[in-house]
Amino acid sequence: MKKTAAALAVLLPVLALAAPTTWKPDVAHSSVGFAVKHLVFSTVKGGFGKYDATITLDEDLTKSSVEATIDATSIDTREPNRDNHLRSPDFFDVAKYPTLTFKSTKVEKAGADALKVTGELTIHGVTKPAVLAVTPTPEYKGPKGEARRSFSATTKINRKDFGLAWNKALEVGPIVGDEVTIELELETVKEPSKT
Repeated sequence: MKKTAAALAVLLPVLALAAPTTWKPDVAHSSVGFAVKHLVFSTVKGGFGKYDATITLDEDLTKSSVEATIDATSIDTREPNRDNHLRSPDFFDVAKYPTLTFKSTKVEKAGADALKVTGELTIHGVTKPAVLAVTPTPEYKGPKGEARRSFSATTKINRKDFGLAWNKALEVGPIVGDEVTIELELETVKEPSKT
């Protein structure tokens, strides 16, 4: 009996290390942004102020997962008239489709310090596959001793694939480019263990 108890005492810390951990974004130190061409030559950047994500990290990173929800109404390009147009039926149609979502389906290693996260991206009620190039950091301590990790992620999509097709052609070319670069900078905090 004593041997069993001693074995468990050794094994339990190992099992605890192997248990998946959950991480949530510190919104004050994170950003969800995008960039798209305007009139062919210039680039307009914007972002979303309201979002949530749950990142579940496994010791085997390929068993990790991420789910994210973005409030489409919180779009911000620093120009109110443009933001209202983006919320309208010409683009996101936020009255009908108030959220954008991403749910991972596969996580793969992509080198020593990078991950390839494949998932289902839903925008404007349309779901398409998307692949995020992710660079994670090691775990580090925050100002109150809390465990933190940061993640940088990028992907490119064609907005027309999601039904965001509004445009106008001028002499120089289309007002809005089709390709959109999505850029995520997430500083996350480890959630307390539920066990």
